[in-house]
Amino acid sequence: MKVITQYLPLFAILSLTLTGCVKEEYPTQDTPQSNLEALWRIMDEHYCFFDIKQQKLGVDWNDVRSRYQKRVTANMSDIQLFEVCCDMLSELKDGHVNLTASFDYGRNWSFWQDYPENVNDSIQRSYLGNDYHMAASLRYKILDDNIGYVSCPNFTDGFGHGNVGDMLMVLSLCRGLIIDIRGNGGGNLSNVSLLASHFTNEKVLSGYVYHKTGKGHNDFSTPEALYLEPANGTRWQKKTVVLTNRQCFSAANDFVKCMKGLERVTILGDTTGGGSGMPFTQEIPCGWSVRYSSVVYLDRNKEHTEFGIAPDVVVTMKHEDVMKKKDTLIEAAREFLKSGL
Repeated sequence: MKVITQYLPLFAILSLTLTGCVKEEYPTQDTPQSNLEALWRIMDEHYCFFDIKQQKLGVDWNDVRSRYQKRVTANMSDIQLFEVCCDMLSELKDGHVNLTASFDYGRNWSFWQDYPENVNDSIQRSYLGNDYHMAASLRYKILDDNIGYVSCPNFTDGFGHGNVGDMLMVLSLCRGLIIDIRGNGGGNLSNVSLLASHFTNEKVLSGYVYHKTGKGHNDFSTPEALYLEPANGTRWQKKTVVLTNRQCFSAANDFVKCMKGLERVTILGDTTGGGSGMPFTQEIPCGWSVRYSSVVYLDRNKEHTEFGIAPDVVVTMKHEDVMKKKDTLIEAAREFLKSGL
């Protein structure tokens, strides 16, 4: 049975290596019943958020098993079985939980689809215009009121300390800085810490991490403290506003976790989409691939951010602003930075 890790820190890779010697006796027959049972057991033994999902959503994983076993028949088609499996996984309401087959991609994106988008792509792009600068994947511009504006659409595309440092030097005469991560679905955690490191002058506690050590729902390692180290190069010394919406997920959620509480940083917009678990991938007998959260990240107060991080200042898009081709959140950030509050 294949296990794949994504962007794993060293301790998690070592843990997986040490536990990978244990033979996991999942059902191996390629039948509808065996595939559903294998899927349920993989999640039961490896998924890391059962406690909080039960507390917040009332998810009883044993009850889920009983209910979905009744929907499986021996002669059902692959498409029908895929639907049942995806429905079962959707009970967890986790954007990191996905089922992949050659013909479909099962997902639960209710973390943002059930909420206002709080962004209009064409209006957002108009603030950059056509004469913006690019530092790798970061796009930036000095707005006409001398406010710096940076668009960070994802943390997948890499950038280096040189990119960030040179960008901040160009923006150094600005009175304040806006970092817009709305719609950022995540990416590589190393890019998160790299960017955030340019906004602190000292080593600060950014959160905690722990991972699964056994098959029980509560078999976890001791939480390990994580620290944000200041960058060696250029560091921003003025006020910063980070714009968020419900589509800020996974690594973008972690970026907000790192930035929230830093001196001179304010989070403005909507609660993020969450997604604080590190995903692993494993196969069931028919070859479909299931992704699940297995490593837990907490904030500096040891609180879960799986369901998102609330902003310091709540701002939502106004219809009248959209009609005027204005971005309510960007305009609110500009006023906030200029007010000196």
